[in-house]
Amino acid sequence: MQALGNMEIGVLFWAGDDAAATVREQKSLGVRCGQMLVPGEMPLDGAAALWKAALQAENFTLQTVFCAYIGEDYADIPTVERTVGFIPAATRAAREARTLAVSDFARELGVGGLGAHIGFVPEDTGHPNYVAVRDLVRRICDHAARNQQTFALETGQEPAPVLRHFLRDVDRPNLGINFDPANMILYGTGDPIEALGILGAHVISVHAKDGDWPPKGSPEALGTEKPLGQGAVGMERFIDTLKKVGFKGQLNIEREVPDHAERLRDIAMGVKLLEKLRG
Repeated sequence: MQALGNMEIGVLFWAGDDAAATVREQKSLGVRCGQMLVPGEMPLDGAAALWKAALQAENFTLQTVFCAYIGEDYADIPTVERTVGFIPAATRAAREARTLAVSDFARELGVGGLGAHIGFVPEDTGHPNYVAVRDLVRRICDHAARNQQTFALETGQEPAPVLRHFLRDVDRPNLGINFDPANMILYGTGDPIEALGILGAHVISVHAKDGDWPPKGSPEALGTEKPLGQGAVGMERFIDTLKKVGFKGQLNIEREVPDHAERLRDIAMGVKLLEKLRG
């Protein structure tokens, strides 16, 4: 793989049906690295060879392969609690198996990072869901370690101290955090700059994403994602704090909007903003 610079700008993207076209599109945004999100319904048999060839053809480096799962819904906070990650007991075993399969897929690509939203971690460490998910994450970490991979939990669905305690309780050296500052705002779980100070030692990857807080008086609503630099994160403070905590990895721009052209346009603007802020 090519050598990347400190705070190299990258992009988070969904694995499309055409591997070569998908990677070319990301490269056209002016980046040469990123993270790939694998849809839950994407067949993995034979997929690694196609993606490996596409990545090599564009000299594009993947830092992380993220798992998405069939049946997840991010409509509002109660829906997220019911459907996302490993908290729903009915889908837990199938999602664990899928995560291990995605880890093997990433290994075939030569990617050393695996990631996922694990869902809302209960604050009560004796809660059955807490215990079950903790033990499940331990198993995933052990499998990822055999594949020479880290496993990153995405921030946002619990306050920073709860996530830090969970990391320590899982107690696996290859477990870390994919820090998404906008998610802290979208879920209303805390100031992202303060959270980064708490979690900085555990951050192994980063999303550059922006957003506004949920509307006041609507405890079930999520906030609104915004183009980079147009939300409440404060991207200059975020980049400065990353430097202070010693982060030297990629800044992976995430922009999730239905309109594809809008997404590409916003990411291209985000690249320019990060180039300026990174210095």
